[in-house]
Amino acid sequence: MESIEAAGFLFDMDGTLVDSTPVVEAVWTSFGERHGIDPATLLAHAHGRQAVDTIAHFLPELGEAERGELAAALLAEEVTRTDGIVQIPGAVGLLEGLIADGAPVAVVTSASRELAVARLRAAGVPVPEVLVAAEDVTRGKPDPEGYRRAAELLGVPIGECVVFEDAEAGLAAAVASGARAVVVGGHASPTTDGLARLADYTGFRALLR
Repeated sequence: MESIEAAGFLFDMDGTLVDSTPVVEAVWTSFGERHGIDPATLLAHAHGRQAVDTIAHFLPELGEAERGELAAALLAEEVTRTDGIVQIPGAVGLLEGLIADGAPVAVVTSASRELAVARLRAAGVPVPEVLVAAEDVTRGKPDPEGYRRAAELLGVPIGECVVFEDAEAGLAAAVASGARAVVVGGHASPTTDGLARLADYTGFRALLR
C-alpha cells in the first residue's frame, strides 16, 4: 500500500508515530517487579491502554485514589525519560506533509497530554492542533470514544477517517469507532484480519479526499 485517501487522519502515538519501547519497557518492568507482577504479562496488556486501566487490571484490590497515585508516579517518571525516543520511519515527513496541506490530522493516545507532547517533540514529530489524550476521555481504548471525539473536533465524519494503530486495544477502538483502520507494524490478531497494513511510513503518502 503506497497511499490512502481519507477526509481525516487519526494517529495513535506510541508504536505508531514514535518508538518509545526502551522507556516503556523499563518503566513497566520496574513497576511489575515492585508489585510482584510478571513484566512480560504486564507489558502485553499495557500496550495501547491508559496506565490507570492497566493498574486497575493487575491490582484490583487498590482503591481509585491509590491507582491514581501510582499512575501519577509512572507519568512523572516517563515524562523525564525521553532519551532514545525516535520517530517510526517516515512519520515526521508524513505528518509535516499532511499539516502543510491543511489536512485534518489528530493524535489519539492513551498517554497523558504532557507525556504525549514530550514524546512527540523528543522524536521530532509535529504536534497537531487536535490531540485527544487520556484526560480528554471517560473511557480509554479499547473503547472508541477517543477516536470519535477526535473526528468530532476535526469536523469530519468518523466513517470518512482513517486510523493508524499498532496495538490490539487501539485497533479494537479504531474498528469499533467506524473508521477505516490501518495496522502499523507487525501486530496480528483476529482484530487485524482484513485490515490494511504498513511496516512504517517510508514511501507512504496519505491523500485528502
